[in-house]
Amino acid sequence: MAVAKAKRDPVDLACELSERAANAYRAGRTEIALAMFQQALELFEQAEGADSLNAAATRNSLGTIYEDRSQYAEAVRRYERAVEITEAIPDAEVDEDIAQLQFDAWRNLGRLLRIEGRFEEARALICCALAQAETRYGKDSDQTAWCCNDLGMLGKFSGRFAEADEWYAQALRILKANHGEDHHSLIPLYHNLGGLEHARGRFAEGEVFARKSVELRKQISDGDDPALAADIAALAALLDGQEKFDESEPLYLRALEIFRRVHGDEHYEIAVNLNNLAAVYQQQERFAESESCYRRALAIKEKMFDAGNVEIALTLNNLAVLYRAQGREADAVELLHRALAIFEQSLDADHPHLVACRENCAELSLAINTQ
Repeated sequence: MAVAKAKRDPVDLACELSERAANAYRAGRTEIALAMFQQALELFEQAEGADSLNAAATRNSLGTIYEDRSQYAEAVRRYERAVEITEAIPDAEVDEDIAQLQFDAWRNLGRLLRIEGRFEEARALICCALAQAETRYGKDSDQTAWCCNDLGMLGKFSGRFAEADEWYAQALRILKANHGEDHHSLIPLYHNLGGLEHARGRFAEGEVFARKSVELRKQISDGDDPALAADIAALAALLDGQEKFDESEPLYLRALEIFRRVHGDEHYEIAVNLNNLAAVYQQQERFAESESCYRRALAIKEKMFDAGNVEIALTLNNLAVLYRAQGREADAVELLHRALAIFEQSLDADHPHLVACRENCAELSLAINTQ
């Protein structure tokens, strides 16, 4: 005679699945983690309804995995629903757990919208998170500092460098006061400060921050850590800005090796580093290698983003500059016009990317007309 098993509570089972999924993800078993989180989400929604807070938290977790895999559209879908659920909770019912869930959802979606170039939508969400942090955790809390960091990143990518500088300075002041300047928690901020100086063309100043992030990261990371690879690649970009190509090239190659081992061949970080490595090869007149890297970076980005994304325009512009250096004006014109249309649609008129692309178009047009 068969022995009947007691039916398990679906919420308890979903919570167990979520915990196991988180452990699988930390262990690098991404596909298993995705399947478990999805199963947990279905159980939470069946047992608690479509607006379940547990479901919102699970969507945040799913979004994190998709984001790490550079599947940004999938990540945005999960984060948007998490934000929608948490924002529907009346203020009077928001306890500490719900507040933390709201905070995470706003920051997550804000970060992804910034990556997608939807800057004003991103700003609104990050400002919600900042208000939450200041109210719940205090104006000098780590949570407030990381919202300031998020706004600094937004300022950098939207071309508002002075604004970015102010937000980063506020984040740095808080985190130094809370932890000291050599604490590991400051690594991402040093990385971002270096990135801002790179965007401004102040490469030597940025190198100081980048070396600090690499030095601190090495204290806590093994050789396969993609975060270390990102810090190394950021340092390389600041070195090649100073034409220190003998130093920057091996750093790019090391970073690419780590990213490929951890993420496979099609990831945002790989595209960024291929784009930067191509610029190094171009400076050395290694044109065939440069074109190969640019084309591979462009192919990755075109799979990852909509056709009108700024990231695609960046590589189109850079590839066009390479073609012009080779005397391939017709190919360069086509790519520059595509890049310019994207920049004009997405960026403020004084954004450095748009300004540079317009200058490239004007110079190329003049060169063609005077031939």
